[in-house]
Amino acid sequence: MNRENLYGYNPSIAAAVIFILLFTATTVYHIWQLTKSRCRYFIPFVIGGIFQIIGYICRADANNNLSSVTIYAIQSVLILLAPPMYAASVYMVLGRLVHYLNAESLCIVRVKWMTKIFVSGDVFVFLLQAGGGGLMASHKTSTRNTGSNVVMFGLVVQLLFFGFFVVTAAIFHFRISKYPTTKAASDIQRTTGQGWKQRNWKTVLLALYAVCTLILIRCIYRLIEYKYGYSGYLMTHEAFTYIFDALLMFVAMVIMNVYHPAVILGDGKSYMMHGSEGMRL
Repeated sequence: MNRENLYGYNPSIAAAVIFILLFTATTVYHIWQLTKSRCRYFIPFVIGGIFQIIGYICRADANNNLSSVTIYAIQSVLILLAPPMYAASVYMVLGRLVHYLNAESLCIVRVKWMTKIFVSGDVFVFLLQAGGGGLMASHKTSTRNTGSNVVMFGLVVQLLFFGFFVVTAAIFHFRISKYPTTKAASDIQRTTGQGWKQRNWKTVLLALYAVCTLILIRCIYRLIEYKYGYSGYLMTHEAFTYIFDALLMFVAMVIMNVYHPAVILGDGKSYMMHGSEGMRL
């Protein structure tokens, strides 16, 4: 790889600008939804959107600054860290949904521990990927390889936590569908709209599954990308980054725009105050 080019290619200004505009649109809408509903549990998701915007602004600027360690570090770290921020909100939504449905007995993880376990894991992933991303912003091959290995380890940890979360959500979904609580049954009866316009606890869960699937695909892509290193086909062809990272994460944000959990859960406070102390974010 050219010592003066940290990317291995010339980053596309056009592609970066397109995703700056796309992420700005969905993030601004998320900010409006957050302000309207006051759902503080969705703050990390919005921060993830802001990370994406700044990250792709830096990628656009990188076209004329191929050797800038600062620009490379900012775009690399922020784009890596956006999905863990999405995950933090996704974890908190499930905990609040379980409380909302009065169905704690149907969840394999106690709600008072759910957010603590998954968000703590997410913070660990966040720190690993932040540290690894920082090390990758180096001209030294050995340091870059170390950073890549740290990021790979972070991605594996993220996959493990995400996998456990999806299993937890799926088991809860199966149980609440088979043994619905009074609240779950009444919520379905009060459902308005037809088809994709329906809004109830089931659509919230389906939206979480969709977002989790997109993040998992993105994590697997990143894991393969780093496994084959800086001279690998994925790492040296920018199009894959936009297809398997930028595009998937944009779709994830749009899904949560359309099926925003606050439509069902509101600010998440009214039914949480009597519950676990660790769930009040």
